[in-house]
Amino acid sequence: PSFGFLFDIDGVLVRGKTPIPAARAAFRKLVNSQGQFLVPVVFVTNAGNCLRQKKADQLSHLLGVPISQDQVMMSHSPLRMFKRYHEKCVLVSGQGPLLDIAQDLGFCQPITIDTLREKRPLLDAVDHDRRPNVLVSADFRFEPLSVVLFGEPVRWETSLQLIIDVLLTSGYPGNPYEQENYPHIPVLACNMDLMWVAEAQSPRFGHGTFMVCLENIYKKITGKELKYEALMGKPSRLTYQYAEHLIRAQALQRSWEQPIQTLYAVGDNLMTDVYGANLWENELASAAAARCRSVLVCTGVYNPHTEVPLDSRDSVTESVFHGHRDFRFDPGLVEPDHIVPDVDAAVDLVFQLENFAP
Repeated sequence: PSFGFLFDIDGVLVRGKTPIPAARAAFRKLVNSQGQFLVPVVFVTNAGNCLRQKKADQLSHLLGVPISQDQVMMSHSPLRMFKRYHEKCVLVSGQGPLLDIAQDLGFCQPITIDTLREKRPLLDAVDHDRRPNVLVSADFRFEPLSVVLFGEPVRWETSLQLIIDVLLTSGYPGNPYEQENYPHIPVLACNMDLMWVAEAQSPRFGHGTFMVCLENIYKKITGKELKYEALMGKPSRLTYQYAEHLIRAQALQRSWEQPIQTLYAVGDNLMTDVYGANLWENELASAAAARCRSVLVCTGVYNPHTEVPLDSRDSVTESVFHGHRDFRFDPGLVEPDHIVPDVDAAVDLVFQLENFAP
């Protein structure tokens, strides 16, 4: 094969925990009788609340084909490359086994929001029932510190308050806010999805919504912009570079000598899957070995009956831009190369375009 697939998961293969019927049919076409993939496949998800191996096991069960963790790319996977932060103490925000995830990525001293709250209980004051009855004074210092946002947390008011405390005190949460600590300590964020699709009829808040809250609270208090040391997860360039690396590693492992020339990004979200693939094509493909084509499916966030018409650039305005603040608005970046009903149709289309006969 001279091409590979980058599959989104939510809205393409599943809705919440419910499999999309077309998914199994699609993957039967992608493996041989021994269950080996006929083309390189990487699952590129903006989820970040579990380890790669758990997601690989879930996908294997869902799709009925063996998936290895080396085929799975979580939103946080590129953090493996940020070795300069691995030895430092980092505050981590999100859900799931956060300490296990952080340590698997190489972080040696992760501390969760819950741990910080236990050490400094006076900081979490929104919920009256959770306020401490006994005043506790403990010297708790991070040295040095960065903040890693893995995904949306459960108690937003607690996470927003404590992250702001850490940023405005340079790692002395509980101290008075400092006026002259800008730029603040480094913040690395994974998954910028404003919304995602589960079993509900309409999309649900994603980590991008939490980030919008954090950014606006920081700016309201300080008058300055919250700055990110790195943004990862689709549609970031970093994510697609890392995904291409995984595709090439698969081809090498299988001793496929034909160079991979085209990546097909199959997704359901204009602002992540399509935007990211087009951004790759516009800004990275000339420096990389592969071009990237976007294939939009209609089983998730994208609804062809409610979306702004894709054939009229004039009808797309910045007022409906759902992408992250730090990504430029460009209507051309949300125009998919292909629109198909579901993932099974996407595989059929790519095989036809590539004249590939399994």
